[in-house]
Amino acid sequence: MNKWMAWLLKQLKSMGRVSANEQNARTAGVPSLSDQSKTVPIREIQPSHATKILKHLKALREEDRYLRFGYAATDEQIDTYVLSLDYERDSLFGIYNRRLDLIAMAHLSYSINPECASCAEFGVSVAQSARGRGYGTRLFERAITHSRNEGVRMLFVHALSENTAMLKIAKRAGAGIERDGSDSQAHLVLPPADFDSRVEELLDQQVAWTDYQLKTQAKQFWAWLGMKRSHNTEPSNHTKH
Repeated sequence: MNKWMAWLLKQLKSMGRVSANEQNARTAGVPSLSDQSKTVPIREIQPSHATKILKHLKALREEDRYLRFGYAATDEQIDTYVLSLDYERDSLFGIYNRRLDLIAMAHLSYSINPECASCAEFGVSVAQSARGRGYGTRLFERAITHSRNEGVRMLFVHALSENTAMLKIAKRAGAGIERDGSDSQAHLVLPPADFDSRVEELLDQQVAWTDYQLKTQAKQFWAWLGMKRSHNTEPSNHTKH
């Protein structure tokens, strides 16, 4: 058993000794880290978007790959990671721009260890051009809501200590931070699902679906218009007699 697994099991055991009032206090305000960022549509990523995931991750700079994976992942290692994604077990969420490029994504990985069946790990990456818009925070919020509705009791982030942006997001949500040299572990105890969390997720799904459909239609329209303009400007092969 590695040190983080031992630490996680210790946290799970301690949860059983925390009163309901204490847990509510520790998780108060969890679902709303930033009200403004709620307007960002987040779509659950399907297996058909694996190519978009590859494009997004391979566009990350070396230092960003290092922060996301804990090592400077090569293109080949990213290929392996994407091929190993289990869309039925885990959940992936993405933010798309007007060209339907994936500009930010989160991977919510559920533990396969029976002793940690109610745990999930959060990982996130944001394209360089999309930084500073609160996308990491919004994806974390989305993961919290989804985790609660899936029965997750503890959400954790295993990150490098130098990944201050991710650790700041977790800390703002009320997560406890444990540091061990170059590694850090953030853990957030989640309240159970309720009517509000389920309605919130349904609304998020509907908004994201509508947004993606509108962007798809707009992209198709502009592609059609471009083809039409190109056709109209082609020189005629007919000659006057």
